[in-house]
Amino acid sequence: MNKVDNLSPAKLGVLLVNLGTPDTPTPKDVKQFLKQFLSDPRVVDLNPWIWKPILNGIILNTRPKAVAKLYESIWWPEGSPLMVISERQREALSAILKARHGSDIPVELGMSYGNPSLSSGIDKLVAQGVERLVVLPLYPQYSCSTVAPVFDAIASDYKGRRNYPETRFSKEYFEHPAYIAALAGSVRRHWQDKGQGDCLLMSFHGVPLRYVTEGDPYQRQCQRTAELLAAALGLTESQWRLCFQSKFGKEEWLTPATDALLESLPGKGVKRVDILCPAFAVDCLETLEEISIGGKESFIEAGGEDYHFIPCLNEDEAHMQLLADLVDQQAAGWLKS
Repeated sequence: MNKVDNLSPAKLGVLLVNLGTPDTPTPKDVKQFLKQFLSDPRVVDLNPWIWKPILNGIILNTRPKAVAKLYESIWWPEGSPLMVISERQREALSAILKARHGSDIPVELGMSYGNPSLSSGIDKLVAQGVERLVVLPLYPQYSCSTVAPVFDAIASDYKGRRNYPETRFSKEYFEHPAYIAALAGSVRRHWQDKGQGDCLLMSFHGVPLRYVTEGDPYQRQCQRTAELLAAALGLTESQWRLCFQSKFGKEEWLTPATDALLESLPGKGVKRVDILCPAFAVDCLETLEEISIGGKESFIEAGGEDYHFIPCLNEDEAHMQLLADLVDQQAAGWLKS
């Protein structure tokens, strides 16, 4: 029998996780994606006896065609922006980790909904000999509707494996200094190129207010991110606003709502706004269509004159260095520096 001293060090791998996207901007693929997404009780936690007839009988028969058109308006020749950018992030993170540690550290993508699935990402890592895994969800602020489903899915996947990697899970990074610095850097570069507007809007994805009253820390973490970013940029209270987008359904959601705020600002003398989406690590439908296109229409129609969308951090160098920092933080004791 081999001695313990002859055992090789366990190999580290990284699963980079985001929400996901339809495979194509067609009603068929959008319907399949929405069905998986909206069937997750972490996303919609209504009584299934009430929700499933609404989802299967109404929403999935009426929404896919309209949503497919929205996806079509932002689709790139290479594919879904979220997938194209995610693949660039995967490659960049792998290169940074290799440069830092002198050896290949496999990085694979896994999406909570759609393809590639979380299980397929784990399969690829295990096939490369990974025995220690860092799961890195790209959600700076924790919510029970985004980060928690990743944990659920990983645990569910492991139930079907005879053996699984020793796993560490990054939960949140809403106030990480490198995250705030990366956001501030992106805003400053935008101002240098386009000039500074009257107000900087920080639009976060919304959640039902009930989630927060039941213990979700998301709202508090968004507020903290916004305050830290405003401080890093030297903004006064009148120069920035926090708001929440993407409301779905009739339940009360976090406010102020981004669309309502955009419609109200011109009447208060704010004629130029800059807007970014700090809760999104990758540009996607909610940023490219809802904010960059739809937000501009709302603001201009309400009397605004100048509207500037600041892209997500995407594969920005400072952002990728932050993600490598998060991996190193979780892998403490697993890697030589």
